[in-house]
Amino acid sequence: MAVFNASRSTDLPKTWAAAQPSATVWVCPTPCSIKFSVAACVYFAAAIVATSVAFGDDAFERRSSWQRYDVAQMSQMLRSSLDEIGVLPLAMDQASEQFIAAIEKRDMDPLDAYVASVRRIVPSVDALVISTEMSLAQAGASIDPNAPTYGEIESLSKTLRMTLRTWLGRELVRSRLYDEALPVIAEVDATESIDPAAVLFYRGACYHALLMKTEALADLRRLLENEDESPIRFTRTAQMMIADIKPLKEDSLDEISRIMTDVSRRLDLGRTDEEVEKREQQIIDKLTKLIDKIEQQQQQQQQNQSAGGQNGQGQQQGTPMEDSRIAGANGNGDVDPKQRKDGEGWGNLPPAQRQEALQQISRDLPTHYREAIEAYFRKLATEGK
Repeated sequence: MAVFNASRSTDLPKTWAAAQPSATVWVCPTPCSIKFSVAACVYFAAAIVATSVAFGDDAFERRSSWQRYDVAQMSQMLRSSLDEIGVLPLAMDQASEQFIAAIEKRDMDPLDAYVASVRRIVPSVDALVISTEMSLAQAGASIDPNAPTYGEIESLSKTLRMTLRTWLGRELVRSRLYDEALPVIAEVDATESIDPAAVLFYRGACYHALLMKTEALADLRRLLENEDESPIRFTRTAQMMIADIKPLKEDSLDEISRIMTDVSRRLDLGRTDEEVEKREQQIIDKLTKLIDKIEQQQQQQQQNQSAGGQNGQGQQQGTPMEDSRIAGANGNGDVDPKQRKDGEGWGNLPPAQRQEALQQISRDLPTHYREAIEAYFRKLATEGK
C-alpha cells in the first residue's frame, strides 16, 4: 500500500503545498486506484483555485500597469471631469458629442479633440491654448508653480489637469523644447490621462533627449508593457530609443557627442543662456578628463615597454655573445613626458602644430568625434587669451 503526503514539497509545487493543509492519502490497490485518481483530480483542482485566491491573477499572468481607453471611456472621463468643476449637464452633453464626433468622423487625435471640446466651456483651458499659439515656451512656463496662472490650472479636476499637461507636454516635445516640457509632463499620472501611451512616450522621449537614462528606460519600458494597444509609431520609436540610450556610459565619447548635440539644439533655438554655457563647460571638462586618461594609458604603455627593453639588455649583458653574431645596441626608448600647467599653451599652438596634435589625439577615435576635440582646443585658446 502506497502513501502520498500532500504536504510534502517534493510531491507538489511549492505554491500549492503552501496553500493547502497537510493531508495524507492512502492509496489502495485496484479497484481503489480509480477512486484515488478521481480524488487526486479534485484535490489538484482545489489547489489551483486556492492558489489563485491566495496569490491573485498575477501568479499566472503579468498584467500591464496601464490600459488603453476606448472612445466611450474617454468620453465618460471628459464628462466626469467637467462635472467635478460644476459644468451644467447640457454643456457636458455638447462637449461629449463634439469630442466623439471629432474622433470618429474627423479622425482627430484624442488629445486634440479633448482640448478642443473643453476650451469652449473652461476659460483657463482656452487661455492656455491661446498662449501656445503665441509662444509655446511661455505656455509651458505658465504651468510653473510660481506663475500667476498656475492656480487656475491646478484647480481643475485631476483627469482634466493630467490630460491638459499631456497635450501641452507633447507640443513642447515636438518642438524640441525639452527643458520646458519636463516640468509640465514629469508628474503626470499616465492612468489619469485619457491617453496613457502618449504620456509614457513623450515623457520618455523628453528624458531620452536630456540624457536622463534611468527615467527614459523606465517610461519607455512601461509603454512597451502594453505594446499591442499602443500606436505602432510609439512602440517602434520606443524600442529604438531604448537600444540607443541603454549602453550610454558616463564620461564616454558617446555622452560627450550627445551633449554637443544638445548644445547645438539650444543654439538653433536661439538660446545663449547660462544653461548653454554650463553644457559647453561640461563638454570641456569631460574632454579634459578623457584626454588625460588617454595620456596616462600611453605613458603606462611607454613605461612597460621601457621596462621590457631594460630587462632584455640586462640579459644580453649577462650572456656571452656568440662570435657569429653582430652586436648592436638599442636605447630603452624612455622619453620624459612634458609637464604642463593647467591650460598653459594649449590651443595657442601654431596651426600646423595644432593640427598635428589634433591628429595624434583623435587618431584612434571615430571621425565624428573630431568636432568635439576641436571645440576643446578652441575653448582653451579662448580662455588663454
